[in-house]
Order: sequence, then structure tokens, then C-alpha cells
Amino acid sequence: MKGVIKALRSKKIWIYLPLLTFSLSGCAFNSVFINYPSQIAPVKAQLNTHEPMKQLNDVAANISGADGLLYAQEAGRVAQISGDFTSSKKFYQDAVSAYSKFDDKATISASDMGATASSLFINDNVIPYRGPGYERVMLHQYQALNYLFSGDQQGALVEVRRSNQLQSSEQARYQKSQKSVQAMANGTIDAEVNKLGKAAGTVTSSFLNAYSYYTTGLLHEILGEPNDAFIDYRKAAQITPNNPYLQQDLVRLATQLSMPQQEEFERRWGKATFQKEGQGQVIVLLERGFVPEKQSLTVPFTIHGNWQTASLATYTSNSAAVKSGKINGLGSPLIAAPIANLDALAITALKEELPAALVRQAARVYAKSEMARSVESDSKKRHNETDFAAIAMQIFNVVTEQADRRSWLTLPKQAQIARTYLKSGSYSVKLDNAPAKEIKVQSGRTTLVWAIDTGNYTRFYSIII
Repeated sequence: MKGVIKALRSKKIWIYLPLLTFSLSGCAFNSVFINYPSQIAPVKAQLNTHEPMKQLNDVAANISGADGLLYAQEAGRVAQISGDFTSSKKFYQDAVSAYSKFDDKATISASDMGATASSLFINDNVIPYRGPGYERVMLHQYQALNYLFSGDQQGALVEVRRSNQLQSSEQARYQKSQKSVQAMANGTIDAEVNKLGKAAGTVTSSFLNAYSYYTTGLLHEILGEPNDAFIDYRKAAQITPNNPYLQQDLVRLATQLSMPQQEEFERRWGKATFQKEGQGQVIVLLERGFVPEKQSLTVPFTIHGNWQTASLATYTSNSAAVKSGKINGLGSPLIAAPIANLDALAITALKEELPAALVRQAARVYAKSEMARSVESDSKKRHNETDFAAIAMQIFNVVTEQADRRSWLTLPKQAQIARTYLKSGSYSVKLDNAPAKEIKVQSGRTTLVWAIDTGNYTRFYSIII
């Protein structure tokens, strides 16, 4: 830092500050000054048109950068929403590889350490992106659906099992990492944690995702593994106990497998409905909207007469509720029921990350304050010359203090499910007021319908298993 301060003291201060910024931030510059939600906004807007892939190349071009993991997830999701499951698999594999590198502590490079150190003088956006646990779980779940809709059922099972394993391992990693930062909480942060807790509702852990457990159970059941399906449905029901379709799944499997819980489940949720001769079952996975964007909470203050700011990411709690999907064309209207609120998982993940973010924030405030004091002190030694460097240093500190608002923003806000039995034939399925999509039902088989509603556009994908 001596070289940096020396540069700041010179009369070429306005040249050296940009150079300092680039040298510290490197290839992560995209998110250092341009908040991530504004970068991804055109991509989300394009998903609400008939040309959803139009922005894909722009997203994919960033996969080689410091935020490559995040852009790989976004690119995979854009391709997936568009129905290009082959391209989506490739992008998701890039993200899986990036997570693996983070897991291997032996691969931590000097550049990674430098980025972490640089965050003390810029902001957290220079730290290479390592997504929260719930994003990693969703990555494997979505990769499983890519395999399934590409006709590889065993590949899909491998991915959903990884998804389940991660729900345990990511929580263990989080609990271990928090031991060193528990003492950092203070009144302001406690208030922010409480606010986020209220916004998340009943969700208490970002690592437990009923949608992922349900998808795993669904695949186990469809592929002839009812005992494994029962276990995963129970895990999903512990997280989302009021979903009527999940309740019926548990009653049905408990009856089919002669489980000791059968009588209890029947008493709570009624007797199971079974598939009749000549019928096939239709299962609908419905995803609606987009997860909310992180907002910035910035507090200005002075230390030793010099202006500083502290910026943390937060979520607002005024988002509109998601309505249950009404699916027509399958006989009586089928009303989908929520299985997981991914916005609540995102909010809870931020709450879990807040103590560690505060540790970095405190260190950054101290480092920037010391830089400003050093420049100001040198200026006084030079007989009170006009303190351009000190003024520039304060401006630099304020401008560079940006909250880390990065997150996987093409994920849905909520996932819903529905299930029914129908006679063999062709049906024209329709969600709310969206255009109809023809699906086929075969006796004794399962038709899986995946509906993705991005707000102004709904896409349907179906497969018979």
C-alpha cells in the first residue's frame, strides 16, 4: 500500500485512482461499479419475449471472468428456459466445475488471495463469486431436469442425489464457517437480521429446499424406487407441510408400501386416490416469476473528519404474493400449490451470510480510513498545501463502497406442483391466460409437464416417462 499512497500524494491523482481501481479489481470489474442486477436486467427482459436466447452470448462471454460461476448459472438457465437442454447442460457443467475448484482448497491461487485483499480497499464485488448453498442445490436439480428432458433418466437420478447430499454438506460448511464470526453481531446488524427473518417467513434455513426433495422423490417414484421416493417426499413435507399434492403422495405411498404411518396419514389427509385402468398420471412442475434482486443499504458517516460509507446488501419485504397457477384443459381446473418459495431461500441465505459480510465491512472501513488519514497527514507535513489527494481519497472511498448485490437472478420466485390422473389421449393444457400446449397421456405412464412462467411469457415442456 505504500506505493498506492505515494501515487495518491502526487499531483497526478486523477490518473492514479482509476489505475488503482483496475489493478485491484482485475477481471471482476463488471460488478465493482456496475451493480449486477442492472447487468442482468436485459437478459430477464428478453426471456419475456419470443426470442429468449438473444442475450445468451453476452452472458456466456463472461464465464471466463472472476464471476464466471454466476454467469455460467445464468447462461444455463437462459438456455433451459428456452428449451435448449443440451446447451444448458454444458453451461451448468461449467458452473459445477467452478464450484469444485472452490471446494478444493489446494487450488486457492495468489490471484484469489489478492482479490480478497483488494476487497478491503474497493468492495466485496472483487471477490470471485461463490454462490450460496441454495443456488448450488438448484444447479444440480436443474441439471437433473436437463438430463430427464434429454432422455437420460439415470443421469437425472445422479444429479438429484447430488442435490440431496448438498443440502446436508452445505449446511455443515455454513455452520463451521460461522463459528469465527458469531461475536461480530451488534444492534444494527441484529435489526437487519430480524428484518430479513420476517421477510423470509417460515423458512429457517436456506439449505433445505422442498422443491429439490420433491423432484428427487418424483424421479425415484417414476423410475420404480418407491421406498426412496417416500423418504424424499417426507423430507419435502417437513419443510412444506401444507401442500395437498405432497400429502396425497405420502398417503398413497404409505398405503402402497404398507407403511406404519398409513393410518396416521389417512386420518390427517384422507385416503389416497389411485390410478385407474386405462389412465395415466400428469404431474405439473410450475415455476413463476423471478427471485427478487438484492438492494443496497448504505450508511454515510465520518471518521477523524473524513467521509466514509458502509454498504451492505439487503432485501425489501414488499414483494407481491405469487398466485397459484390455474391449469385448464385437463378436465376440471387443476390448481397448483406452492412447494417452495425461492425468494425466501434467497433472503435466508443473505441473513446467514450477514455476520461474515460484517467482518469484511469492518475491516474495509478501517483500511479506507487509514488510507485517508495517511494521505491527509502527508499533506499537512507539506505546509498545508491544497489537499487534492486527501479530497480525492475521500471521494474514492465513497464511490467504491458498493454493496455486493450478485445472485442468480433468473431463478424462479416460487415453485408449485400439481398432479392428476387422466384417460389416455391428447389434451390441450393451458396456464391461466397463456396460449395452450398439447400434451399426450398414455395408460400406465407418467406425463411430466414443466411450465415456466417468466411474467409475460409461459413456456411448456413435457415428456412421457
